[in-house]
Amino acid sequence: MWISQAFSQIGSQISQFALIWWITQTVGSATALATASIMGLLPQVIIGPFAGVLVDRWNRKRVMIASDLISMACVLVMAYLFATGLPEMWHLYALMFVRSVCGAFQYPAMQATTPLIVPEAQLARVAGLNQMLQGGTNIVSPVISALLMTVLPLQSMLMIDVATALPAVAVLLIFAIPQPKPNASQTGPVNLWHDMREGLRYVLGFRAFLIICAIAMVINFLMAPTWSLTPLLVTQHFRGQVTDMAAAESSFGMAIVIGGLLLGVWGGFKRRIVTSALGVAGLGLGAVLVGVAPSHAFWLALTGMFTMGFMNVFANGTLMAIMQKVIPNHLQGRVMSLLGSAAALMTPLSLILAGPISDRLGIQVWYIVGGAVCALMSLVIFLSPSVMRIEERAQEAGLDAAAAHIFDTPVEPVAKAVPANTRVSTPS
Repeated sequence: MWISQAFSQIGSQISQFALIWWITQTVGSATALATASIMGLLPQVIIGPFAGVLVDRWNRKRVMIASDLISMACVLVMAYLFATGLPEMWHLYALMFVRSVCGAFQYPAMQATTPLIVPEAQLARVAGLNQMLQGGTNIVSPVISALLMTVLPLQSMLMIDVATALPAVAVLLIFAIPQPKPNASQTGPVNLWHDMREGLRYVLGFRAFLIICAIAMVINFLMAPTWSLTPLLVTQHFRGQVTDMAAAESSFGMAIVIGGLLLGVWGGFKRRIVTSALGVAGLGLGAVLVGVAPSHAFWLALTGMFTMGFMNVFANGTLMAIMQKVIPNHLQGRVMSLLGSAAALMTPLSLILAGPISDRLGIQVWYIVGGAVCALMSLVIFLSPSVMRIEERAQEAGLDAAAAHIFDTPVEPVAKAVPANTRVSTPS
């Protein structure tokens, strides 16, 4: 599963890079790039909580397969539009929206499946390997894309995504995916509001989760434009070309690979939240470096992007491992979707403002302000006793997700089967 997802991610990143570069060159507007990102994120806000409820009820294997197939169909439609010379921006926005709907189902299904087949003690290392995979695709994909774009039309670039996704679907069809044993509330007819309230009660009753959710919302609001508007930063501020854009993506990806390898071997501090907090602080430092880099010092921006990628592994990887450990598995789809939707809500709001503010004040302001706030948020984590003791308090409350009674079969995780993070269709 992990290997097939690796190839699938490479194909998705190749097509994504080509598509974003086409929008950058054809439209050349911060508003257009921000709108594309909004279309890719809006379903996570609107559909995410309901998707999590259904993921906890439905067969997760079928959810992942269906999401992949529908996403592939969207790519085929895009390829047809470019082949016939008919693409309009609203076509791309609509197809990005549909692909994001698929991601709203696939992501919680994949993440909730991971602790069913990975030993709890290895979750942080697996998160590091998944971060390494993401970084590896960020290194390889821009370079391949930049080379292929000189000889292939955009529709052919999109078909690479389809070709690499087929093996991932085939592997999901072949191998068995464990299902958690549903609790009493999940055995009757589907009641979306009731099931969603059950997940909401869990979050509201866990003070540490509320604080983490608030921190994620603040960081997402200020940092989302830095991911979405990087192509314009490279082309307008640094006067770069497609090779410079590839260098920026590869620098970020190389850092994730190195950080993922380190986290995979080391596993982080015993108190995992310390690793995550230090990652947030380092992420902010890297963003500030990018923001203050003058137009003639592209190397300084590359250094900042490398720092952001490296520290992002420790910020996100260990936090995901914490959530997979402490959230009961029959609630993971709902809880992760609720937290993800709350954080994702901030992204379209900031992207709505990103275009006008960037056109007036420059794209660099997002890096500088967002980086400074990241450093502040890491301090909030260290000063919050409930967050610092999140794993201990979950165990004290009997909320350990590894409890054997929630599974249909005895808990003997298969360490060899390590699923990768879901493929993404928009910059994140």
